Amino acid sequence: MADLFIKQAEQYAEGRPSYPPELFEFIASKTPSHDLAWDVGAGSGQAARSLSGIYKNVIATDTSPKQLEFAPRLPNIRYQLTPPTMSIAELESSIAPQSSIDVVTIAQAIHWFDLPNFYQQAKWVLKKPHGVIAAWCYTVPEVNESVDAVFQPYYNIAVEPYWDRARKLVDNKYETIDFPFEPVDGADHTGPFPFVTERLMDLDSYFTYLRSWSAYQTAKEKGVELLSNDVIEEFKRAWTEDGQHKKVVKHPIYLRIGRVGKE
Repeated sequence: MADLFIKQAEQYAEGRPSYPPELFEFIASKTPSHDLAWDVGAGSGQAARSLSGIYKNVIATDTSPKQLEFAPRLPNIRYQLTPPTMSIAELESSIAPQSSIDVVTIAQAIHWFDLPNFYQQAKWVLKKPHGVIAAWCYTVPEVNESVDAVFQPYYNIAVEPYWDRARKLVDNKYETIDFPFEPVDGADHTGPFPFVTERLMDLDSYFTYLRSWSAYQTAKEKGVELLSNDVIEEFKRAWTEDGQHKKVVKHPIYLRIGRVGKE
């Protein structure tokens, strides 16, 4: 999985959205203590930065050294390069002891994981019974009617053949992902719970985001330039139609959250 993002790590760091404070406030409200968070698949640290404002310490791990190069350096975040799979012994020595972590978070990444193995590890490190696991994804950007009318066929037709099949879990808003955890306090299900992130973008920033996709890199390696001159011109016409250089771009977010229970 990490190989898909190594070559465009800088674009990933620049182009990917941050997450709204409401998301982290909701997650934090479900963890009785705020001592230690483990952010898995941390990438360039978008989630770790927010977690560091709530939890005393954050361990942020990724399998890509290039991604971690672009992560923000803060005093209470420890970045750790990890292999794709770890034994329990490796988990204890490089991440944390058994039943010591308040929350495990996975932002826009769990669909790439070996879930049975990862869930075993998450259950091992989380505090019992109230340790929380929170995994979320964001789906495609929403701009306005004109831009979205260009984006939809671009995404559904041009880009679709180059996505890994795991991307379908994102398109399905994580509704179909295996998530064997108990509902957190105050909830009767594990989600998905909807949130939204917004940011002001110009067209260049929008293109940077599109180029940060793993599908874009896969196509490029096969000799296909998805953002051809014709496609760029089509987006430009739609973007400039209303005369506004910058636009509010929305990304719907879908959160699965649960607690480990007494296992």
